[in-house]
Amino acid sequence: MDTMRTLLESTVAETDDPEVHFKLRTALQLLAVIDTQQEMASEALDNAEIEADVRDNLRELGYLG
Repeated sequence: MDTMRTLLESTVAETDDPEVHFKLRTALQLLAVIDTQQEMASEALDNAEIEADVRDNLRELGYLG
C-alpha cells in the first residue's frame, strides 16, 4: 500500500495534466479507503474468538499482525 501511495503521489507531482491529476487523486482516495477497510478487518480478526491453530494459519498468511 505504501509503495502504491508513493508511486501515485510522485506521479501527481510530475504531471501538469488536470485530468491525470484527477484520476491519480481518485486512485489515492480509493487506496485510502482500501487501507482503512483492511485495518478494520484486521482489528476484527484480532478481537475475534478464533481457535489457536486457525489464528496461527491466519497469521502465517498475513491476515493477523
